[in-house]
Parts: sequence; structure tokens; C-alpha cells
Amino acid sequence: MAVDLEMPVLIVDDYKTMLRIIRNLLKQIGFNNVDEATDGKAALERMQQRKYGLVISDWNMEPMTGLELLKQVRVDESLRETPFIMITAESKTENVVAAKEAGVNNYIVKPFNAATLKSKLTSVLGDF
Repeated sequence: MAVDLEMPVLIVDDYKTMLRIIRNLLKQIGFNNVDEATDGKAALERMQQRKYGLVISDWNMEPMTGLELLKQVRVDESLRETPFIMITAESKTENVVAAKEAGVNNYIVKPFNAATLKSKLTSVLGDF
């Protein structure tokens, strides 16, 4: 089954430059239906209003971190199945383990490029 490039994607990062970079990378890959949130709390509110085919979230944010957002998504009946990719500047083993235990679909360490993002997306969503 081909990936729907028109599906809504939510990117979450408290750093505007990073939001722009991720949006541009997604556009290079072919995704154009991209929404943004600047923290986990805002992202959760958006997810409760609109169904997303994918969430790409930064780890370190205030007041709600990407990990806390992921945990909230996984306990919510209506959001539980949403594919979730975590982005972090740190590749500490305990972070990877914590994200896996919380139900993350994949993990990207900064910095990354379109090819890395596409390979992570393919592993989560399938070929496109």
C-alpha cells in the first residue's frame, strides 16, 4: 500500500528554525499537508481536533516534552495508533529506551537530512 503524501503531518518543536527545516525536508520528500505546534501541549490540542497520519516531535520542549506528548498520545483511545517519530539532539541509550517503552515508532538524532528522514518515514509508514 502506497503512503498517502496528502495525509496531514504534525511537526512539533519549540525552535522555529527546526520547524522550518523539518517542513522543508518533508516538502522535498513530497509531504505538503504539514501543521506545526511549538510544544507538546499545543500538539495534543491539535491532535484532538484533527486526525494526523504522522507526528514528528522534538524531545526537549517546555512545558510538555516530546516524551510526555508521546505518552499522552498512547493512552488516548482515539490517538493511540498515530505513527510517532521522535527527534532529539542526544542519542543517549536511556532516552532511546524511554521512547521505545512509551511506544515511539522511530527515532531520529539531529542533525539529519532528507535521506535520513525518508528512510525513517519508510520504516514507519511503508514505501512511497
